[in-house]
Amino acid sequence: MTESKRAATELAQERARLLEAQRIARIGSWAYETGTRAVHRSEVLMEMYAELGMTPDDDLLSGVHPDDREAVKEIRHQLLHTADDAPIEIEVRSEIGDRVYICRVRAEISPSGRVDRYHGTIQDVTEARALERQMREDRRRLADAQQAARLGMWEWNPATGDVVWSDMLRELYGIPADVLGSYQTYLDLVHPEDRGWVDDLWRQLAVDEVAVQCEHRVVRRDGSTRIFRCHGMIVRDAHGKQLAVGTAQDLTEQRAAEARMKRSSQRFTDLVSVTPVGIGLFDEGERLVDANDALCDLLGMELEQLRGMTAEQLTHPEDTSPGLQWAAERTQKIPQRILVRPDGEKVYCELHIALSVQDDGRRFWLIVFLDITERRRTAEALRHQATHDELTGLPNRALVKEMLGKLLDGPGRSKVAVFFCDIDNFKRVNDSLGHDAGDELLVALARRLEGGLPDGCTAARLSGDEYVIICEDIDSVGGVDALATRVASLLRTAVPVHGQLVRVSASIGAAVPNGSRANGADLLRFADAAMFEAKRNGAGRVSLASAALIASADRQVHLEGQLRDALQHDGLALHFQPVVGVDGAVLTAEALVRWPHPDRGLLPPDVFLPVAEQGDLMRELDRWVLRTALKEAATWPAPDGRPVSVAINLAGLVPGDPEFVDIVSTAIMESGVPWERVVLELVETAFVDLPSRVRQSMDELVKRGVQFAVDDFGTGYSSLARLKDLPAQIIKVDRRFVSGVGNDSSDFAVARAVVDMARAMGRKCVAEGVETATQFHVLRGVGVDAYQGWLFSRPVPPKEFRAVLALGPLHIPRAG
Repeated sequence: MTESKRAATELAQERARLLEAQRIARIGSWAYETGTRAVHRSEVLMEMYAELGMTPDDDLLSGVHPDDREAVKEIRHQLLHTADDAPIEIEVRSEIGDRVYICRVRAEISPSGRVDRYHGTIQDVTEARALERQMREDRRRLADAQQAARLGMWEWNPATGDVVWSDMLRELYGIPADVLGSYQTYLDLVHPEDRGWVDDLWRQLAVDEVAVQCEHRVVRRDGSTRIFRCHGMIVRDAHGKQLAVGTAQDLTEQRAAEARMKRSSQRFTDLVSVTPVGIGLFDEGERLVDANDALCDLLGMELEQLRGMTAEQLTHPEDTSPGLQWAAERTQKIPQRILVRPDGEKVYCELHIALSVQDDGRRFWLIVFLDITERRRTAEALRHQATHDELTGLPNRALVKEMLGKLLDGPGRSKVAVFFCDIDNFKRVNDSLGHDAGDELLVALARRLEGGLPDGCTAARLSGDEYVIICEDIDSVGGVDALATRVASLLRTAVPVHGQLVRVSASIGAAVPNGSRANGADLLRFADAAMFEAKRNGAGRVSLASAALIASADRQVHLEGQLRDALQHDGLALHFQPVVGVDGAVLTAEALVRWPHPDRGLLPPDVFLPVAEQGDLMRELDRWVLRTALKEAATWPAPDGRPVSVAINLAGLVPGDPEFVDIVSTAIMESGVPWERVVLELVETAFVDLPSRVRQSMDELVKRGVQFAVDDFGTGYSSLARLKDLPAQIIKVDRRFVSGVGNDSSDFAVARAVVDMARAMGRKCVAEGVETATQFHVLRGVGVDAYQGWLFSRPVPPKEFRAVLALGPLHIPRAG
């Protein structure tokens, strides 16, 4: 009994030790009886099931993950038909949780060859598999890092010369996998020029056992040369033997990039040094660190003088722009910064700022200084040209409007006054002495105004002989009357012009806001209206814009707006007055514009032409008349086969206009009227002192057949003396001479002289304003070619004029 008891105790102890070993190894066992299909599981295996929170049944697949059950069934099928007891192994996952197990099973075969039972073990290898995955991942990351860094590892046994290279290093060196690694193989790869010192370095490592690094060239088997940086150190293996280990990194691309960067940096440095614009480098304290020669020349200082100077010290005191710290963006443009040279001279620059960071993290500003001093002078000159009269240098209309806008928007609005001045009889000076003399007079008067006006008053020239005086504070100069008297005295003077003393005066109109909401354009308009009122009262008069005058001016503005609308919408009309020959045949018809006003009825030209002139509408009005008259003339019949020409008065569209020839030509071609049926009438002064370019453009039209007529001839100055110079084919004698030819010997003499001179110079002569039979017969007696006046027909609408043409030659009354 004692032996049996001791044996049982030992067996229990052995069983306990086995269970403990299974728990440590996390291995459970099981057996499956094929006859009874009973499953026996060890205590440890049951504990492993319990850890998963489940109790297994008699099914061997109990607890197996669904995705792994087919594989287990396949193993079971193999075991049922096995002929030996060789173990089979499979790895499965748990149905619950993320555990991994290794299952090993062996069949127990009876002497008869039948499988009686299966014996198996299940080992939890979850942690082992996780560690394996981690190791694989670490190896992958290491390989990826080596691939990215183009870095490989090596191991060298100095005693044997054997070398082990990592796969990455073999790839970098270009060494096939079947080539055995040796120190000599490595040394043969080193560039011949580097081989000697590289061999010395590694052998010294074996002696001194002090870590080393070096950079040398390698010539691969394909002939390409690469640059490697190598690190090496000595370690001891488990037996204490010496081993050298290290890394080798391919730096070829990096060194090539650095070389390119160095060359680029040098090129940039060279470019900065030779570029013609100033370039400076400023540190975080806004102190200049470096500059090129162009910046030194721009600021008139040597580089050593500039170094250390701040941006503020380089800036002129008048420039209160902020420093560089505000330019936090990567790039910035400052349109203008005023710098200063040592002698105090201003230098205007446009700055282009680039904010960058040095390798040590410190910021710096790279600034390009573009000298715009000359550009600014040019811009100022262009602005002066755009805002000042070219002849006199006084402010022009644009600047007058700008000045008035600022003054009327300011606190002193109620004290502003405007004076509009028009030189009396200035046209006589131009016509008698020429335009050069007129210009000389205008300049002299401008200088008198500049020198004689009190402080706070500005003289300007709008156009022609019109001056404007703007007073900022009328109270400070004694009031409107006092300043008007002073201006009148300045413009009432005798000025030597071309060796002659010319006496002039001016009609002056004044306007003040007077609590109204008038703007600058309104004040100019009111002063202009007052000036016309003064001129009606006689030369050298002054008039202040009254409420009634302002109301009248407003009506004129309203009328101007209506006229603009009429021009845009064909709201005007043309009447035609015949010009007949000595036999009464209609030769030409003069187009005369009328305005069928919606409220005031049919308005004659003397009512709305002044409005068009003040509103700068004369050019557009002429274009409308030209187009409409030609379009109507294209419909006229030709009595007795003789086509009737059309005469068109031009006052705003004149030969001096750059587009004159193009506008006229286009209108004629669009109408289809033959060129030789077109007569363009201009007043005598429009032909005086024409530049050669303008004469050439007129000649182009004449060559095509167009005729020019001098309208109202005899009303200008020195007309007869200039007759030979006028580029016109027709002379129209003014009605003032025609009216008295029957009873005034002077008028008769003038008319006869004009006709004789016209005939002598090959020009046709037309008499205007023929109203009596006596006038007609006297003029026919002196040789006038054609006649126009109420004796034959008043101006009539187009339909009536076509009826006149249909009647044939007009009746010629007998004399007396």
